[in-house]
Amino acid sequence: MRLEMTGQMRMDQRMKLAPRMIQSMEILQLPILALQERIEQELNSNPVLELDEPLDEDADRTPEQTSNEDVNEKELADTTGQSGEDFESINNLDDDYKEYMTQTYIPQRRVRSDEPDLKLEAIKNTAAPQQSLHEYLSKQWGLVDADEKIKNAGTAIIDYIDGRGYIIVRLEQLYNKDKSDFSIDDLNNALDRIQKLDPVGIGARDLKECLLIQMAQNGDYSNLEYRLISQHMQELLENRLPDIAKKMNCSLEQLNHAIEHMSKLDTSPGLQIGQQRNHPITADVIVEQDSDTGEYIVKLADSSLPALKVNDSYKKMAKDTSVNNKTRKFLQSNIHSAQWIIEAIEQRKNTLLRVASSVVRYQKKFFDKGQFHLQPLPMSKVADDVGVHLATVSRAVAGKYIQCSWGILPLRKFFSGGTEDTNGQSLSWEAIRAKLQQIVNDEDKSKPLSDDKIRKKLVEMGIENLARRTVAKYRKLLNIPSARFRKKY
Repeated sequence: MRLEMTGQMRMDQRMKLAPRMIQSMEILQLPILALQERIEQELNSNPVLELDEPLDEDADRTPEQTSNEDVNEKELADTTGQSGEDFESINNLDDDYKEYMTQTYIPQRRVRSDEPDLKLEAIKNTAAPQQSLHEYLSKQWGLVDADEKIKNAGTAIIDYIDGRGYIIVRLEQLYNKDKSDFSIDDLNNALDRIQKLDPVGIGARDLKECLLIQMAQNGDYSNLEYRLISQHMQELLENRLPDIAKKMNCSLEQLNHAIEHMSKLDTSPGLQIGQQRNHPITADVIVEQDSDTGEYIVKLADSSLPALKVNDSYKKMAKDTSVNNKTRKFLQSNIHSAQWIIEAIEQRKNTLLRVASSVVRYQKKFFDKGQFHLQPLPMSKVADDVGVHLATVSRAVAGKYIQCSWGILPLRKFFSGGTEDTNGQSLSWEAIRAKLQQIVNDEDKSKPLSDDKIRKKLVEMGIENLARRTVAKYRKLLNIPSARFRKKY
């Protein structure tokens, strides 16, 4: 057997994504708020990229300065017989960057005394770090006057309180008989004190205890309400009000009044502290109807996006052979990066506008009449209409929102499958779910409709071939409880 090394040439075709294409896809997928952050990052990291702001030289001038400068300009224009050498310094202003290269430091922009400090303003407008529930309880527990063992037991309990405010372990699990830090009695004593901390209802082991703690501390609940929670909690969760009324020897009216009063109680008191704030939703596309023609006008909500450009001085430096070669390569690399980000943003605007315009054309019935008339629309249909790949449409609509007369809606909402009704009209699954929601809203709550009866109602509306399990699936997607729990006595 002989081993040898040989060279071989082979020609093949491979598809590779260039860095420029990857960046373009990333920019396309960003919503407008994320794009603003990305632009801010690029401005901070790329020295050749800057805002393209129109210069308003007369904005800071007083009327007296403007009039004096006009007089001086007239005197200069009227002067004759002067040599062209007087203007030589003006012609050479573009070469001042050479002097910059000989300096050993980076000159800072001169700031006027009346100009605000942008960094200081940003710090002032930044929200304070959010306090967690654990930190909030620990600070309160540090002020409680108790024995050292009880304090240690309380610290251990607080470590096992989840974000909703409930203890997620049994007290027996926190007790270690091999250690003498605290006893079971110390744990029970500490738990009793923790349950008196703020927010009210904290430190409960289940929903029943959480509600009872709040009722005991608020003090404005009747004996009927307290008994309803303490003795009939499970039956209440199962909506068995007639059985409860019979056992408690009261009327359904009294029970409904008590339940309405108890609806003020908080089932997740821990979320009052350290609750994650929802991020604001900003529309990327705005659709407005022309009052004269009735046609829909589609435009991008990008007025808050800054215009970008490459610094002219750095562009000249990158071409000047007298500049250090290392500096020129650094500038050229950053100039290419700046041009890529500018082109990617423009391409994003163009693609998003074309995709949104195509969606509005296909879903015109929705914009005219509402969600009951949402049409089935696969992404491939829009991709063919716009002339781009299916993946490009998917990235263009990801995380984007559209603002119209029906509110601010996800752009992806307009893409779904569907079916036809008995009249041959196409209906998307979103429209069918909207009809299901309307049926539930209009039902008699004393006799709520079962899933099979809802299916029959949909058949009467012209939507056939819909199984009962599909109705149940859509009902769960809409967070609609079953008929048993929707019933009101």
